[in-house]
Amino acid sequence: MKPDDLNFRHLLYFWAVAKEGSISRAGERLGLSVQTISTQLGQLERQLGQALLAPQGRSLVLTEAGRRVLVYAEQIFQLGEKLRQELAENQITRPRFAVGVTDAVPKLVAFRLLESVLLPPLSVRLECIEGDFEHLLGELALNQLDLVIADQSAPHRANLKLHSHLLANVEIALYAGAALQGNFAADFPQCLNGAPLLLPARGDPLHSAIDAWFAAHDLRPLVVGEFTDSALLKTFGRAGQGLFPAPAGMHEDIAAQFGAVPVGTLQGVSESWYAISTHRRVQHPAIALIQAAGVERMVD
Repeated sequence: MKPDDLNFRHLLYFWAVAKEGSISRAGERLGLSVQTISTQLGQLERQLGQALLAPQGRSLVLTEAGRRVLVYAEQIFQLGEKLRQELAENQITRPRFAVGVTDAVPKLVAFRLLESVLLPPLSVRLECIEGDFEHLLGELALNQLDLVIADQSAPHRANLKLHSHLLANVEIALYAGAALQGNFAADFPQCLNGAPLLLPARGDPLHSAIDAWFAAHDLRPLVVGEFTDSALLKTFGRAGQGLFPAPAGMHEDIAAQFGAVPVGTLQGVSESWYAISTHRRVQHPAIALIQAAGVERMVD
């Protein structure tokens, strides 16, 4: 069977039957007769050379081949809906650019990486969605997102055709809010012994790297808080609850937003951010802009 032999209307009938669990309910949903759907579903199975549905009691269930076809059918119809929405928008509306940002990526970093897409020549309508790494990758694979920005590269999986582009790798410093600045103004890093410390949650690569740095320097700070949300971590830091890690090259932004100053740089500790995209023949132009200028926008 050639690609252009596939009848997408037949695929729609199969999708409806798979969702409804019976041909009669699919007919009610689509406004078609049972005979019409049954006949064209049979044509689709003959074209594909495999049974897609099997009877189970008074319902129909997916075969193994049917489960695989359903995954592709849902992606096809989601893309079709996205195309319809794009074409229905007013021509003066900015083109949509949907980006998933993982919780571990600092808000200042995400802003630095994305701010240029709002400006000419692109001037897109930016949609930012925060979430868990695995969930955002799933949305990317289903074409619900154009890009994911994360603190780790995409895993190598046969069923996920994802590309990871390193945007930046920057050194990390410890920062102190106004209430703590006088306590750690000198004798770095020995002043960190017993110092209150705010860290990313355990399991975060940055947490492990900072732990290793303290062990290598025979220092024992007091960890007073661990956070999955980087913005919440810095909010506690701004309130003087502890020193907190952030990119060394963003001290002006951090001073402006959190009233914090760098205590010292953790030499050898760095954090990386990646742009993760799917392999598409035509990529969104904003992706190339972010990839090309990622490092430049991450340093002063």
